[in-house]
Amino acid sequence: MLSLKIDDPRAFVAGLGSKEKAELDKILRDELEKVTLGDPEWRIDNLYWIQDEQGKKVKFVRNAAQREWWKNRWYLNVILKARQLGFSTEIAIEILDECLFIPNFTAGIIDYSIDDAKKKLAKIKFAYDALRPDIKARIPLVKSNTENMEFGNGSRIEVGTSHRGGTLQHLHVSEYGKISAFRPDKAKEIKTGGFGTVHAGQRIDVESTAEGLGGEFYDLVQRSQALALEKRDLSKLDFKLHFFAWWQHPGYRLDPRFVKISTDLDEYFQELADKHGIRLDSGQRAWYAAKREQIGHDSVFQEYPSIPEEAFKASIEGAYFKRQMSKARQDGRITHIPYDEMRLVNTFWDIGNDTTSIWFHQTDGVRHRLIDYYENADESIAHYAMELRERAQSCGYKYGKHYGPHDLMNADWGGTGKTRFEIAKGLGLLFTVVPRIDDKNDAIDVARQFLGMCWFDEKYCERGIQCLDSYVKRWNETLGTWSREPLHNWASHGADSFMTGAMGYKPDREKKKSEPPLPKLPRSSGIPAERGTGWMGRR
Repeated sequence: MLSLKIDDPRAFVAGLGSKEKAELDKILRDELEKVTLGDPEWRIDNLYWIQDEQGKKVKFVRNAAQREWWKNRWYLNVILKARQLGFSTEIAIEILDECLFIPNFTAGIIDYSIDDAKKKLAKIKFAYDALRPDIKARIPLVKSNTENMEFGNGSRIEVGTSHRGGTLQHLHVSEYGKISAFRPDKAKEIKTGGFGTVHAGQRIDVESTAEGLGGEFYDLVQRSQALALEKRDLSKLDFKLHFFAWWQHPGYRLDPRFVKISTDLDEYFQELADKHGIRLDSGQRAWYAAKREQIGHDSVFQEYPSIPEEAFKASIEGAYFKRQMSKARQDGRITHIPYDEMRLVNTFWDIGNDTTSIWFHQTDGVRHRLIDYYENADESIAHYAMELRERAQSCGYKYGKHYGPHDLMNADWGGTGKTRFEIAKGLGLLFTVVPRIDDKNDAIDVARQFLGMCWFDEKYCERGIQCLDSYVKRWNETLGTWSREPLHNWASHGADSFMTGAMGYKPDREKKKSEPPLPKLPRSSGIPAERGTGWMGRR
């Protein structure tokens, strides 16, 4: 390009004729067009139109949270967020922009349901249709239906509930938390299949609100958070965690004159300021108080977290014990529960071929006090007998009754020919076997009633509480509703052992004298000298 040094630009322009001025204007417009259309950030903020919440056509301009996201993106990203911050829309616009301005670019969108995925593609189609005519003429849409779009420059977008085969340059996975909670097999398939279609150096964006503890999304967030805490450089195969809180949304505020802030919320807001440096104005506080009143104490953490840890704090939609666990929190029954040396400790068991879980229980005849919890996997019954013996020694537990499931009468998983009940008896564990019931929902109903009388130690029963929060119904995709059968996942064993106790425990008068202590087991019994890697209880 010819470069001219002009001492007085105004005099230079004034000296041009009308034809020369028109030619200069065209040169300047063309150069400006090259600069602006060559800048992805300018394009995102200036070229695209979307529909707002009322269905009106509005120009897409990034909000503060989206601008922060743009500045800090990595190759692989996991976004833990509050509701309605606009990330799925922002990423959809990014994908359209990449397809338009990068030839032969292939992008994919995965969502919880095919209808949800189609809606995201419809957003992209709306934005394309609203583009300037000259851009659409330059990059025509050559194929379009509800599940894919193809452009004249060889780029394309595909949507669905999974993706295998082919290579993607950009994959967007939406609602991965919900997929992980209710469709764990699909979540695993996305991880092993969908993620594998994106080569190192390309983009994956996983965004979701939380849906309870456990599952692929929870694990992905935990791994990414651990990398962030280590403060080391990420490789192109490491996911970077991005967290966006409700208070980053400029619209989340109300007139404080019409909202009353409770004492516990005042304390909560003060804790956010003191511990996390989050200082909310009166309008934000009023909005949060009103929203918590509207959707419930439990749900506000999940839907509108202030800090990352809150997102996984509450029980999830479809959880069997959601109402009971929420009530326990409201009543202050999940707190510090000291061990009472004057009372016996009962145990409630679930014994599986993989995971075995144990609750430790005391009662004063009215209240049920869950003081401890333990689970481990792929261990023999001898391991758990040793675990109880060690707790008796270190914590002073004096055991009452041990309530076990009906499958104690099955053959031991060590292949001895004896039943688990017989093996346990030989180790000093005399079980009260709780009979099997035909309908699982009967046990669930009994557990719900039992929960109303329970207090939990929040520290030593943390894993067990997570299991009760996350014990969910199976989702029926065909009918679009919850089924009567529970989803078997990591939370099932902790919930099942609790149901064993709820079904088996009888409120008879407890004896002051405990059963004989468990015998000291020799190390030659095969019990490892090192402790297991399961969830440890009170020490």
